[in-house]
Amino acid sequence: MRTCSSVESIVRDITWRKVAENASFAPKLLRLHYHDCFVRGCDASILLDSTDDQNKDNEKAAGPNRSLSGYEFIDEIKAKLEEECPGVVSCADILALAARDAVSYQFQRPMWKVFTGRKDGRVSLASEASANMPSASSNLTTLLAKFQPHGLDMMDLVTLSGAHSIGTTRCVLLSRRLYNFTGRGDTDPSLDPEYAETLKKICPIPLNPATRVEMDPQSSGSFDSHYFQAVNQHKGMFVSDAALLTDQQSAQMAQVLENPVVFIARFAHSMKKMNEIITLAYGEGEVRKNCRVVN
Repeated sequence: MRTCSSVESIVRDITWRKVAENASFAPKLLRLHYHDCFVRGCDASILLDSTDDQNKDNEKAAGPNRSLSGYEFIDEIKAKLEEECPGVVSCADILALAARDAVSYQFQRPMWKVFTGRKDGRVSLASEASANMPSASSNLTTLLAKFQPHGLDMMDLVTLSGAHSIGTTRCVLLSRRLYNFTGRGDTDPSLDPEYAETLKKICPIPLNPATRVEMDPQSSGSFDSHYFQAVNQHKGMFVSDAALLTDQQSAQMAQVLENPVVFIARFAHSMKKMNEIITLAYGEGEVRKNCRVVN
């Protein structure tokens, strides 16, 4: 079996350079990897473009995935690896490594171990993405039902929610929580009232589709446990964040994860579990030459 000894250093060097230039690459790549792994496992099916005869309604077309970005960055890494080790490194491995390295840049060391040797899938369906992706508007029961089939438990669910420690979201995704939670022009009562008023000033009616807001207030540029402090103060951005406090077990976990050392260790553990979600049987899949199309 052919190997590529330089794969980790190539992915790290390109990723760290990009994140140094623009910190928004870190949440983008983390989200892209997350959305890939929850549909058909971590097989880079999220990267496939639609074609006339194959993957016409692909994962990219699904509602939860329309705001994803960072695809061109994966293309850049793939092109470099094809120069160095043609036909060896899968797009799925590149995405798993780049997501790890994007988060790790802040710490200047790899935050978790990524196994390599994945194959790229040949199928990408919007319907599967819509059905299988955990939603920011889901309650805890629904979220857990999406995690458990992949071997991820309550601790993984709570810990991986900490990915919301970095990045921003669009005001339009908050409109229901802020302005019409039960259809009567009300605000979600689980949201801290003072913070809700702050968000309404950032996101006034009529909502501007281009306006963005920090997912972790005053700390969205730093990957840290501050997210759990915000959640425990009822300042989680999404219904799914607030949902962590609706169950005694998950609420206790959210308290424990305020400890930065515990959070970093647990996040590494849960990410390692997530990026080992594989559904392709032995011998299935391929190593794509171009991450956007099957060979």
